Amino acid sequence: MQESISYADAGVSIDEANLSVSKIKLLAKTTFNEKTLTEIGSFGGMFLASFENMQEPVLVASADGVGTKLKIAFQSGIHDTIGQDLVNHCVNDILVQGAKPLFFLDYFATGKLKAETLVSVVKGITEACRQNGCVLLGGETAEMPGFYSEGEYDLAGFIVGVVDRKKIIDGRKIQEGDVVLGIRSNGLHTNGYSLARKILFEIGKYGLDDYVEDLGEKLVDSLLRIHKSYLADIERFLDSEKIKGLAHITGGGLVENIPRILPNGVSVYIDRKSWEVPPIFALIQRLGKVSQEEMFRTFNMGIGMVLICTAKDKELFLSSIENCFEIGEVIKGDRKVIF
Repeated sequence: MQESISYADAGVSIDEANLSVSKIKLLAKTTFNEKTLTEIGSFGGMFLASFENMQEPVLVASADGVGTKLKIAFQSGIHDTIGQDLVNHCVNDILVQGAKPLFFLDYFATGKLKAETLVSVVKGITEACRQNGCVLLGGETAEMPGFYSEGEYDLAGFIVGVVDRKKIIDGRKIQEGDVVLGIRSNGLHTNGYSLARKILFEIGKYGLDDYVEDLGEKLVDSLLRIHKSYLADIERFLDSEKIKGLAHITGGGLVENIPRILPNGVSVYIDRKSWEVPPIFALIQRLGKVSQEEMFRTFNMGIGMVLICTAKDKELFLSSIENCFEIGEVIKGDRKVIF
């Protein structure tokens, strides 16, 4: 007679999941505010949608992942920064439309759930939520035996923010003669890791714990540096209506992200010599003999956020935002980036 088979026999541990949830609840509560109406574990998270200071509140939503930067977390065993990458990336994506974050949800999927790893990831998520004034409202943890390689997981995030309709930043008013400003990135952020890993590990033969003279630090520190949130830099200007356009420089680099905010009839000229490119990009380019064009359409190259304003207003931003540079101008054209 065949013995009874349990869910655990199939590779799913409900006990491990319950242990994880109990610890996650405590972490998530540190992000709650007076508009949070449910506890972690409810079927749906509830958030009070009352915006007294807005005439026409518009919700702005975005979803994203961390990409193959996860591979660095797997290799290093460091999991508490990857959640911060995720939140900050999503915050930047809605910030470009002038939205301030309200709440965040995460999705974590793995082949065999380890409470310690999951809790470490969520610690990073809650830390970034607190820094960005955002509630971790809920999420989903999926254990799928045989679907992921041993020790690996996938991570995605979903964010909702709000902006008053009259203060939406959409680039429509950008015109010839406007100034293009760039705010420095602190490294790769969360893009281009497939190319970076191939060059640094396969061609350069580096190990994660190797000290790299060109970088002045261990490679793991450079590759796991947390994706910067630009909310603190830009939030104070959102109500001024002086920002004509914002572009988060993610996959596609400056080449493909700036045109997303340009109206018809204009392009952008970028002076590549107007800022210092961080050494990680120079190392990747040299080792892989990567063309300049490929570098600028794959990586952020040291500019994580682009801000477009009038020439009259540029000094306000240059003097108020740390590591902000004038990198170009708006010219006539057909929604392109010209170097």
